[in-house]
Amino acid sequence: MPKKRSGGGLSPVQQAAKFLGVSVLAGAVMAGIAMPAAGALGLAAKGSVKGFDDIPDNLKSPQLSQRTTILDSAGGQIASVYSRDRTVVDLKEISPYMQKAIVAIEDSRFYQHGAVDLKGILRAVNQNAQNGGVAQGASTLTQQLVKNYFVEEAGDDPTKVAQATQQTLGRKIRELKYAIQIEEKLGKKKILENYLNITFFGQQAYGVEAAAQRYFSKSAKDLNVQESALLAGIVQSPTRYDPVNDEAEAKKRRNVVLQRMAEVHDISQADADTAKEKPLGLNVSKPKNGCITAVKGAGFFCDYVREVFLTDPVFGKTKEARAKIWNRGGLTIRTTLEPQAQESVQSSIKQHVNKSDGVATAATVVEPGTGKILAMGQSRPYGFGKNETQINLSVDKGMGGGAGYQPGSTFKPIVAAAAVEGGMPATQAYSSPYEMPYPSPISACNGKTWRNDPNNPAKLTNENQSEHGPYGMKEATAKSVNTYYVQLISDIGICPVTQMATKMGVNRADGAKITQAPSIALGTQEMSPLTMANAYATFASRGMYCTPVAIESITQTVGDEKKSLEVPKSTCSRAMTETTADTINTLLKGVVEDGTGTEAGLGSRPSAGKTGTTDGRYAAWFVGYTPNMAGAVWVGDPAHKRRMVNITIGGTTWAKVYGGQVPGPIWRDMMSGALQGKPAPDFNLINIPDSNADKDKGGDEGNNGGNGHGNGNGNTGGTTVTGGTDGGTTVPLPSFSIPEGFIQGNGNGGDGNGGNGTGGRNRNGN
Repeated sequence: MPKKRSGGGLSPVQQAAKFLGVSVLAGAVMAGIAMPAAGALGLAAKGSVKGFDDIPDNLKSPQLSQRTTILDSAGGQIASVYSRDRTVVDLKEISPYMQKAIVAIEDSRFYQHGAVDLKGILRAVNQNAQNGGVAQGASTLTQQLVKNYFVEEAGDDPTKVAQATQQTLGRKIRELKYAIQIEEKLGKKKILENYLNITFFGQQAYGVEAAAQRYFSKSAKDLNVQESALLAGIVQSPTRYDPVNDEAEAKKRRNVVLQRMAEVHDISQADADTAKEKPLGLNVSKPKNGCITAVKGAGFFCDYVREVFLTDPVFGKTKEARAKIWNRGGLTIRTTLEPQAQESVQSSIKQHVNKSDGVATAATVVEPGTGKILAMGQSRPYGFGKNETQINLSVDKGMGGGAGYQPGSTFKPIVAAAAVEGGMPATQAYSSPYEMPYPSPISACNGKTWRNDPNNPAKLTNENQSEHGPYGMKEATAKSVNTYYVQLISDIGICPVTQMATKMGVNRADGAKITQAPSIALGTQEMSPLTMANAYATFASRGMYCTPVAIESITQTVGDEKKSLEVPKSTCSRAMTETTADTINTLLKGVVEDGTGTEAGLGSRPSAGKTGTTDGRYAAWFVGYTPNMAGAVWVGDPAHKRRMVNITIGGTTWAKVYGGQVPGPIWRDMMSGALQGKPAPDFNLINIPDSNADKDKGGDEGNNGGNGHGNGNGNTGGTTVTGGTDGGTTVPLPSFSIPEGFIQGNGNGGDGNGGNGTGGRNRNGN
């Protein structure tokens, strides 16, 4: 019976036998070990032949994770993103010094042995036994390459990474068999090339090319002897020998490598001694990863592209499958971002809103009829510093945004579209008093009915007391008359409005359903700029709604081959008749020409749009379009704390902010630049005769300030009624609760359009 060492451990020879046992008994092992005498050591592992033969023979080199390049629609680079910063290069593109340094320090007999170095194993076992621990490893470069394959295959899954690196006999056996296979298949030069491209050099650098760029800002082919020795030394322990954080330790390790190179006659002792005296010579390039590197302010659009990839089933059936493809990288993604439009958006934002302002702005531009997102920007840059954020203020919460913002009166055209589509004439007039209770009862979806509280009715007002009817639809839209639109929704019912909103892709930014209450006519449901821009694009395309898209094409590099991936396509459907869309276009053209949106006009270029301002002035909007481009601009406090009263924005002080004053000019300037040099088609306008109310009624423009009838915080005033309904169900007015410090506007504090559902007075949605 073999003797055991004190403490129950195996002797050095038994350790070697156990390590090699399975492999040497497998018939193919002699091709991997260039020492036939080693066969005598194979008897240590009982049943090892079957275990070895059960390991599949189909190990394939994994596709190495590489950078993904995101391009705009013209092919210009937006950003470079990666899970692992790696650029794969051929062996001829790697300095001979680097090749010699890694072999000298990691596997000096690399060119003399097969997949396994028996001498190295015996030497390491003996040394470890003398030290009472693990002082030396015995893996060849080929075995290390196999281990790196397993680690690469594990990706960012910590459990799989642990399994790929665990110190067990089973893993060593599997590693050994695959090492033999690789030696036979690839040969020494290819093994060395693969190893230098896959191994980790610290500081987020995978592969020697990324490492050369990170530490010395040069290509791997240009590394000198001391630089090569430094990089080769890092591999054993990237944290311990990190030259950026511990220069002294890194230099000691570098000099060990230089000495080893001299010992194996890769360089002379004199050259080694000279190199040892030289400083590290670092010229560090900071890691540049992800959407923070995006140009032209496109960081948030870049992030949106990533979210699309990770959430759309076209890229994989499961979230894990999609994440695996994304993390592997090697993708070239051509997007819909139009350079001219993006530059114009950012230029306009910079001109009108400072990143340090108490409020922010976000803007999105889309193409009617295709759903292509042409531009996306905001005043607070993508980042982690002061006045920076990673929240995309232009999109829904599920795509990296926040909970959205009340769109105010920019929702009114959707109500008008539902009414006209249902047969309501565009000349429809209502009494439209300055102040009124919400009409009751009002029909809702699924046989439900909304009812006001007869004892303490919820009320609303127009922006100022000079606004009182009667009004027809044309003037009521131009002046953004609240009481007109509440009377309109009470006539047609709530359900046609929510159904029209759905057809136009309008949804709450937080993913919840739109509340069945008449106050939705005044924009009380939080939405994102992308949602509103794309909805108005439906009007521009004469009633055709197209789902938004951000990706044109994707090319994936797999080894030496390139293949195209399927990408999401825009789905277009008719949301309303052309006549209905033409009617709304005529109404909204009047807003820009004679109503609350005159400051957003594009001069001789035909345009249409709508202003929106929540009552507490937590948010202000302008959403507008031409027949070939639609855009939305929001201004407000993302944290939903700052009211836009007596506020300085972009160096200009405002007593009160209106949608036509701050968002309107931002929209005007960004659209002017985006459309420069492009055709200027006109709308298909229709004749909307002035109603008798319009003929008989003058009035102010409705954007000259209010008289402060809002209730301040929405916590006072009437309450909603929960009385019986036709279907036995009650639909209350919407109610919002804003937690302290809640990030990303979730309501307007209760005194915006229609209050918070507690009956507070409503002042406006201009």
